[in-house]
Amino acid sequence: MLPDELLETLNDQFPCRELQIRRLSALYLPPFPSPRTLIVHGLEATGKSSIVKGVLETSSLPHAIISSRECLTGRHLFERTVASCLDALDAHSGYKIDRKPYCRCENLNALVIHLRGMLEGRERFVLVFDGIDSQREAPPTLLPALARFGEMIPNLSIVMIVTVPHPRYFYQSGIPYLHFPPYTRDESIRILSRNPPQIFLNAPEPALEYTPDLAEEDNLWVWSRFLAAVWDALAKNAARDLIGFRSLAEKLWRPFVQPIVDGTFGTRDFSRLMVHRRGLFQSEECLIDSIVPRSPILPPTSTTTPKTGPSILHDLPYYSKYLLCAAYLASHNPARTDSLYFMQTSTSRRKKRGGGAPKTRVSKTPKARKIPRHLLSPSPFPLDRLLAIFRAILPDPVPQTADIYTQIATLGSIRLLVRTGMADVLDAGGKWRVTFGWEYAAAVGRSVGFEIGEFLAGGVEG
Repeated sequence: MLPDELLETLNDQFPCRELQIRRLSALYLPPFPSPRTLIVHGLEATGKSSIVKGVLETSSLPHAIISSRECLTGRHLFERTVASCLDALDAHSGYKIDRKPYCRCENLNALVIHLRGMLEGRERFVLVFDGIDSQREAPPTLLPALARFGEMIPNLSIVMIVTVPHPRYFYQSGIPYLHFPPYTRDESIRILSRNPPQIFLNAPEPALEYTPDLAEEDNLWVWSRFLAAVWDALAKNAARDLIGFRSLAEKLWRPFVQPIVDGTFGTRDFSRLMVHRRGLFQSEECLIDSIVPRSPILPPTSTTTPKTGPSILHDLPYYSKYLLCAAYLASHNPARTDSLYFMQTSTSRRKKRGGGAPKTRVSKTPKARKIPRHLLSPSPFPLDRLLAIFRAILPDPVPQTADIYTQIATLGSIRLLVRTGMADVLDAGGKWRVTFGWEYAAAVGRSVGFEIGEFLAGGVEG
């Protein structure tokens, strides 16, 4: 076992991993024998590679760590292994080894011969393969062969870091395993609370007597409670690991503390701040990664005016645009007017009269002016009505190769059409609703030469 001072240093450097650090230090302490092969396994971002490297460096054992992520082929892995072992032996012994006998390493047999030659007569050497289960273009016998290297080379210890171990990888029993479990909620919050970000990017005025010590205390107090709120609201189900949790918290931190910076709330008004910024934890915007820069995340309570529909015209297929026009008409036209606006005889009659809605007899009694239908909120409609209007407004018959139901499902996936009930996606009796307004519908119609205003009940005003 390592001295207590070194163990405390490692525990401080890698918190919440005391058990794994003690086991590794006991297995690879120089005076005692080490296992010929050790399997270190765990999910991503659980500290496997960092802790193995830290323990080996602290124990002063000669070692080499090979990352499979940096190796393109199996031969690249073998040659990288030989070069890393030579570099580690040179650094540990203090003199340079002649590298001419080790210039080529094309397969596992050559790797065994090279390792046996360079380690002959030396003390124990630890060879770590990080992510070896994800090696590209690896030979089928790579993992079982590496697991038996310790039997052929007495002073060599192999450590394989994998994500999910499987017995068929090694074809032998008795290999010791060391598991790194995922971090729990309290452990994740404790790790990320070690370096809290600043609330104030620019320090307040000196007249406020806000000292650096007080600012550091406030940063830690707000950040730790903020992490707990982010975990309970989003990260528990959406963040895969500690890295995802940290990325999610960093995205939300600056919008969350902006009211404190503006002076609306104090640094200790966390409950009121949570209520004010609850929209941040209800939105899914922070969970979507994109290479296209987006505007800063703002909660629904922001003073900026939210947009009621899509701001750009999507590049959609031909029939999808007609489906959107039909969906808009189904949402804003009463069902009783379908026979008037979409039957062929009614359409030809309206065209002869000059277009527009049919004229009605004007009553002598004054009536209240009605709100235009395109200014009202959309109403739900069944799928069979959408298809009927779609075929009525389409100038040509639909070919057999056009998969209309797939296009409807695609429009639903990009949230231009949404379901209002719990029915199946393509159930004819399910209710649907549009999420865009008149301007977007008119632009989609004009892109295919369809004037949607001629088929809208009551016409379009203004």
